[in-house]
Amino acid sequence: MRYQKWFFGAVLVLGVLAATLFSALASTFTTIDIPGTAVTQAFGINNRGQIVGRYIPVGGRFLRSYVLDHGTFTTIDVPGVTFTDTTVAIGINDRGQIVGSYTTGGEFFGHSHGYVLDHGTFTTIDVPVPGATGTVAVGINNRGQIVGSYSTTSGFHSFLLDHGTFTTIDVPGAGYASGINDRGQIVGVYHIYSSFLLDHGTFTTIDVPGASFTEASGINNRGQIVGDYFVGTPINGTRRGFVLDHGTFTTIDAPGASSAGTVLSGINDRGDIVGNVGLGSAGHGFILN
Repeated sequence: MRYQKWFFGAVLVLGVLAATLFSALASTFTTIDIPGTAVTQAFGINNRGQIVGRYIPVGGRFLRSYVLDHGTFTTIDVPGVTFTDTTVAIGINDRGQIVGSYTTGGEFFGHSHGYVLDHGTFTTIDVPVPGATGTVAVGINNRGQIVGSYSTTSGFHSFLLDHGTFTTIDVPGAGYASGINDRGQIVGVYHIYSSFLLDHGTFTTIDVPGASFTEASGINNRGQIVGDYFVGTPINGTRRGFVLDHGTFTTIDAPGASSAGTVLSGINDRGDIVGNVGLGSAGHGFILN
């Protein structure tokens, strides 16, 4: 096992904000709602158009996961996970390998584990760090590299799992990784209010100009980054999506999301984006082609 502290390079606050909304593309938004569910959320998309996420059945409370493959929904059930536990699918690569997390021992007081699902075979991911209390896998690239986070009594830490070798990513001020592309570039969140791009050992801060909170969630092989930000406070502010394309921010508001908020979660190399409108008991996923 190998652990490595990453070099913290020069911090650059990116930002030319394109205030223009994606109103011209409003007709390309397609809602993702699994039949018979109260909440559907979309988190990841690959270049084949396959989408992963989670849902809550009508009348239910506990989370289940799915893969949407050109109109066909398939539920993802980790073996041994009961109705009192939770399963989340977060990332998918072009080989159809899926990563996410599941909780055993109950939704609120259980222990989280990461997993990779490779053509029907589940493999649990638990970071082998003394004192680790939970592991979540969130992104996988076409090289099979996986990023995620784990918790200890000292806080959150990110990790890279590269064909069996764990590397700890200690983001200054603590944080978590949320996506990785085939070039090995990693995005995530740190300091609670800002996000980062980690490019071969160098951290760059990502802050949407004027935002009180910026969350980067995904990155494709063209270096385009998606996420969301708050105008105002996270408690009573407005949540909006963004795309960061080589230094230029573009805001994206899903149709009808003025009060519920827009969250962008994943982007593929064609620029197809998945995300969510609203949170809690009234969430809907969407794809923007």
